[in-house]
Amino acid sequence: MLYFRLARGYRPADLGRWLLTATAAALVAALLLRALGRALGEPSVSSLPRLLWCLPPLAAVGWFAAVAARAVPAARPERINGLTAAGAGPVRIRLLVAGEIALACTLGSALALLLFLVLRNDIADPSLAADLGMGSPLPAAAPITLLVLVPLVAGVSAACAVPLGDPLPTGREHPAPTGFGPLRLALPTGLLVTGTALELYGLRPGASVDGRPVSLPGGLGDTGVAALVGWALAALGLALLTAPLLALTGRLLALGRPTPLRLLAGRGLTAEASRIGTPLAVLGLTGAAVLAAFRYWIGRPGSSETLTSVEGLLVVACALAALLVRAAEVRSARRDVSSTLLRLGAAPGLLIGAAALRVLAAGTVLLLTGGLTAVLAAGALA
Repeated sequence: MLYFRLARGYRPADLGRWLLTATAAALVAALLLRALGRALGEPSVSSLPRLLWCLPPLAAVGWFAAVAARAVPAARPERINGLTAAGAGPVRIRLLVAGEIALACTLGSALALLLFLVLRNDIADPSLAADLGMGSPLPAAAPITLLVLVPLVAGVSAACAVPLGDPLPTGREHPAPTGFGPLRLALPTGLLVTGTALELYGLRPGASVDGRPVSLPGGLGDTGVAALVGWALAALGLALLTAPLLALTGRLLALGRPTPLRLLAGRGLTAEASRIGTPLAVLGLTGAAVLAAFRYWIGRPGSSETLTSVEGLLVVACALAALLVRAAEVRSARRDVSSTLLRLGAAPGLLIGAAALRVLAAGTVLLLTGGLTAVLAAGALA
């Protein structure tokens, strides 16, 4: 009953976040049910690889659920204040937010199950018979067990999004600019340099005869162990460098004797680097991997797999949605600062220009890190 009362006060942003969560959960549930249908229709073939292919989109949904749950208190501080006044403590508030996310995933999973059962009722196209396991009895416990995974992963991720020892975000916090010292820069730089050198070593002429190639799933061909491990290390290093590059870009914007526009944009980007850096790094990494895979499939017609393409697009969509939710959280956190600046006489156009400049700078960092990741991935798949 509490969730229905909360839903009555939903704003468009709240409704959009809820619908995105339910849609992502429905798609992952459909992938799990497809794996189940294949296992029923082809019992002689191992179903473990099909279930393992469902882990990346399941992890993407869990990541998006964590980001969405983290943004709820920041976007709706009046709701948190009301629950606190009613006697709810930090643990109970987190559980309520996690329950809201899990409820959305449950409804999405139930919709996918309903569609799966309807299609199995001899109304599906014959080409879908193998994916639905038509002609084979459906154990009742199997789909229920699989579909419980989606709200369970999303709920646990949402509950763990904010540590219990930290105060709940209420949209009134303004984090100080985060510094990235030499130690925090040494590890990702070392990973990038080591991974790039290892990949170049694995792509040298005659490297294919030095070791047994690794057969990649999804019709992506074969690659060497050194090239694959090198790309993984370099991609991880670029992902870890995203937040420091954002902070460095913010400092460069405010360098010297900046104008008010550059000062606001630079200081704001530096302060938000640690919060925006993680979802931006995830988006750059997943987007680069998907772009490299599509480039490989385009160069070799007939090698692509529909399921792999759908899962890749779902992972990128979850990463993009998480970035948008985190951006909305940051915007809510800066609401008081913007109001104060407007009361002091700042022009609205100045704040809009500063926000646009921050977006442009963040997009430049994303193109840099994501582009390098995509180039290295294309080299490993060559």
